[in-house]
Amino acid sequence: MVSASHCCCFSFQLVVFLIYFALPSISRAQTATSCNGILVSYAYTGGTRLPPNVSDPKQQPYRFESTITVLNNGLDELKSWKVFVGFQHDEFLVSASNAVLGDGTSLPAGVGNGTVFAGYPMTDLKTAVETAGDLTQMQAQIDLVGTVFGVAPPNVPMPANITLANDGFVCRKPTGQGKNETQVCCTKDPNFKTNITTDEQFLPRQNGDLTIMYDVIRTYDSNYWAEVTISNHNPLGRLDNWKLNWDWMMDEFIYSMKGAYPTNADSSACIYGRQGTYYKDLDFSNVLNCERRPTIIDLPPTKFNDTDLGKIPFCCRNGTILPPLMDPSMSSSRFQMQVFKMPPDLNRSQLSPPQNWKISGTLNPDYKCGAPIRVSPTETPDPSGIPSNKSAMASWQIVCNITQAKGAARKCCVSFSAYYNESVIPCKTCACGCPSNTGKTCSTTAPAMLLPPEALLVPFVNRTAKALAWASLKHLSVPKPLPCGDNCGVTINWHLLTDYSRGWSARITLFNWGDTSFADWFAAVQMDKAAAGFEKTYSFNGSTLAGVNNTIFMQGLPGLNYLVAETNGANPASDPRVPGKQQSTISFTKSTTAGINVVGGDGFPTKVFFNGEECSLPSVLPTSGFKKESSLATSMILTLLLLVFMRQ
Repeated sequence: MVSASHCCCFSFQLVVFLIYFALPSISRAQTATSCNGILVSYAYTGGTRLPPNVSDPKQQPYRFESTITVLNNGLDELKSWKVFVGFQHDEFLVSASNAVLGDGTSLPAGVGNGTVFAGYPMTDLKTAVETAGDLTQMQAQIDLVGTVFGVAPPNVPMPANITLANDGFVCRKPTGQGKNETQVCCTKDPNFKTNITTDEQFLPRQNGDLTIMYDVIRTYDSNYWAEVTISNHNPLGRLDNWKLNWDWMMDEFIYSMKGAYPTNADSSACIYGRQGTYYKDLDFSNVLNCERRPTIIDLPPTKFNDTDLGKIPFCCRNGTILPPLMDPSMSSSRFQMQVFKMPPDLNRSQLSPPQNWKISGTLNPDYKCGAPIRVSPTETPDPSGIPSNKSAMASWQIVCNITQAKGAARKCCVSFSAYYNESVIPCKTCACGCPSNTGKTCSTTAPAMLLPPEALLVPFVNRTAKALAWASLKHLSVPKPLPCGDNCGVTINWHLLTDYSRGWSARITLFNWGDTSFADWFAAVQMDKAAAGFEKTYSFNGSTLAGVNNTIFMQGLPGLNYLVAETNGANPASDPRVPGKQQSTISFTKSTTAGINVVGGDGFPTKVFFNGEECSLPSVLPTSGFKKESSLATSMILTLLLLVFMRQ
C-alpha cells in the first residue's frame, strides 16, 4: 500500500515537473501577447553528429533542425515578409519550408554569414482583426534542416541575431527564451517615410540597378503566358550575352517561347516525371523545356522578324543590355513564354512566379536578385492603337543589385605609368584570379614586376624575358619564383602624359586579351579631384556622367566602338598574339580644380570600370624620382607605342 503522504508528495512533484516544462510555452504566449507588431522567433529543435569523424572538433559536422516563426500581431497586413537570421557557425542549409533565400540562391547553400528568408508561397501575413485570429493566415513557420560545424550537443548553435528585414520597422533587441530559443518584437517605425504612393493592395515598385518584371498577360486553367522584361537602371551597369535562371517551385514547365530560348531544349524530365503522368494526351515532343532550373538566353538579331520565335519588342539582341544613358532603346530586353501548371494549381486565378532568380553576363558586374514581390499590374499601350492601356493579369517585380562578393576575383585590371618614370606599374598578381595548379611555376603572393612600356603589347606568357631584362637594367629585385600573371581578359593602361601650369593630360589604352570581341564597349573612370576639370577625349566619345559623382564616361565613336578580340601575330610561328586595342588622349584644365596635385596622385583614377565591371587597380603610383633623366626617353617610347598601335 502506498501512503497518502507519498501520493501527495508524488502529485506535488508531478505538478512542479509539468509547470517547469510548460514555462517556455507560457513565456512564448506572454511574449506573443505583449508584442503589438511582428513577432519573430527562432527555436532550435534538435541535432545529431554527422560523419565523418574528424580530429579537429571545430570541423566536426552536426545536423541541426530549427524553426523560424513569423507572427503578425499588428494592425496592418505585412506584405512580402522577410526575416534575417544571423547564422554564425558556418551553417550549410539543406532545406527550408515555406520560404526561399532572399538573395535568389538555390538550396542547398552556405549561409554561415547570415541570410534573409522571404516567404513562399505565403508571402503576406494578415492581421488578427481581419481573420478573427486565424493563425494559418497570420503566421508563417519555416522548418530548417542543415549542417553546422563545431557545435557539439548539448551546446546549441543559435544565431547571433534575428530581425524582420522589411523596410519601415524597428526591432527591439532579441531576447532568449531558455538556451534553445530567441525572439524579437518589431513595430512600425513612426519616422519612416516613403514618397511612393500606390494601391494598398500591392507593394510599391522598388528601385534597383536592374529590375525584372514577370507579367502574366494571358491565363487559362492549366497554363498561362508570361512576359518577362529585363530593364537596366544603373548608368555603369550592362549585360552581354545575358543568361537568366530561376527555379520552378510547383513542377511547371515551358511549352513555348518567343523572343528568347532555353540553352537546353529537352522534355525528358516531363516524360518521366509527374507532368507526363498528368498530361497524358499532350505531345511532349513540342514541349520546349522541363528543367526545374532552366537557363534562358537571348536570340540573335536575325530572329527578330521570325514569326514563330520573334516579333517581340526589345528581343533578339544577342543578350546585350546597355546603360540607359548610352541608348535608352537598348537598355531593356523582353521575351514571352507559355507555362503549363500542375495540380493543385489548375485554375486561371492560381498564379505563382518562379523563385531564386539569377542573371549574369560576359565580363559584366555580378548581380544579386531578391525574391519576387507582387506589385500592381503592369499597364502597356493597347496594341490596337486605341488610346487606352492594357493591364497584365498579375505582375511581380524582381530587383537585382550589383554586388561584389568578398574575395571574388575581378574581370579586368589597370596598369599605371607616367611621363616622369620609365617603368610601368602592371596589374596586380592574380588580379582576376590565380590558376588552380600553380605548383612551383609561379608565386601567387609575390608583387608584380615593373615593366618597360613595350611589354604591355605582348601577352603575359611572353613578358618574362622583357621583365627580367628590365629588372637587370634598373637594378630591381626579382622574386623567386616569379609572380603569376593577372589572368584578366581586359587590361587598361592609364598613362599620365603631361602636366603644365594651366592643365594636364592623360592617355588611356584598352587591351582585349580574350577570344570575345566587345561591341558598343564603354569605360568609366572616377577621378575624385580631377573630374571637374575634364575638357574632352580625342579618340573616344567622352563626357562627365550625370548623377554619378566625379566620373568620366567614355565609349567608342560611331564606327570605332568595337574592341576586337586577341588575334595571331604577323608570323604566328614566332610572333606573340596581338590584343585588340583602343586608345585616346584625355585633356583636363586646372581652372576649375584649384590646388590639384596631378603628379602627387590626383592625376590617377580611384576607380575604373569596363562594361560595368569594376577593375582592379595597382596599390602604388609611379614615383617622380627619375623625372629629369627619363622624361625624354619615356616620351619617345610612348610615341613608338602609339605608332605600333596605329599600324595594327
